[in-house]
Amino acid sequence: MCPALAPVSGTAAGVPYLAVPPPTPRSPVPVVVAWHLMDPPRTEAAFAAALPLRGLDAWRVYLGLPLCGARLPTGGFEELMRLGYEDAVLNLQGPITTQAAEEFPAALRELRDRVGVGHGPLGLLGGSIGAAVAQLALIETAPAAGLHVHAAVLVSPLTRLRPAVDALGRRFGVHYPWSASSMEVARRLDFAARVDEFAGAGQPAVRIVVGADDDHGGFVEPAEQLRAALADAYDDPARADLVVVPEMAHALAEEPGVEPAPQTRTAATVDQHAVEWLTAHLPGAPHPRLTSSEPASSAARPAWCTAS
Repeated sequence: MCPALAPVSGTAAGVPYLAVPPPTPRSPVPVVVAWHLMDPPRTEAAFAAALPLRGLDAWRVYLGLPLCGARLPTGGFEELMRLGYEDAVLNLQGPITTQAAEEFPAALRELRDRVGVGHGPLGLLGGSIGAAVAQLALIETAPAAGLHVHAAVLVSPLTRLRPAVDALGRRFGVHYPWSASSMEVARRLDFAARVDEFAGAGQPAVRIVVGADDDHGGFVEPAEQLRAALADAYDDPARADLVVVPEMAHALAEEPGVEPAPQTRTAATVDQHAVEWLTAHLPGAPHPRLTSSEPASSAARPAWCTAS
């Protein structure tokens, strides 16, 4: 059993996690579940250091993605890259997003039972491919599990797969050969075309945060398209929001992005935008503040304990 206010790490329903309790023990308390990028920060611990949601009085649960971190395939990062070059969509984007979204409800249930994560209002946070997981969880697995998502923050998000794959092709100098199978994955991961499902899931408040220096065709323009589509589908267009962070590219941390590292300037800006949005749209989340349990830098975070 970990001492009060200490982060807890371990696995829940087979999913690696880092859970950070709220500064103020109370009930009910909001819960934010987060998924990391495949770019830095590329593990749950590194993502928690980059976006600690500093000052948010809520449970913060960072889940590790399949094929990443502790679940890298045999052969490690080199094998992951090989799988990507072989077929990025069918070997990586499709399986990772599907599995991560499907395992989320069971992981949350186990964390509620074993760690004390409560049943308060639920928010989601994701970066890049982790944002695609958050969107699938929001419109597919959360409703199926009887979970209601009040708010989500999507950072450098994969919102439309085809343009994102084109952007990765430009980055690595390859051309992806689309097939009938990979096109089916692309249709599922085209969230601008699925905004009616966001509306049907209760019109959760969605803030999208992108970097001005990110690939415009792959990430910035699709993010703009998703925000516009959500605004059209929602009764209150202000519940769909887009923030562009100057001088920010796609990643939120420096390489290698595996271990917790000091928060970058742009990540600190993203964190502030995320906390502002979640505070405004998660019922019961008081105004963010710093306390003695909220270190001023990730380097000053208390030692973690491990839950078996």
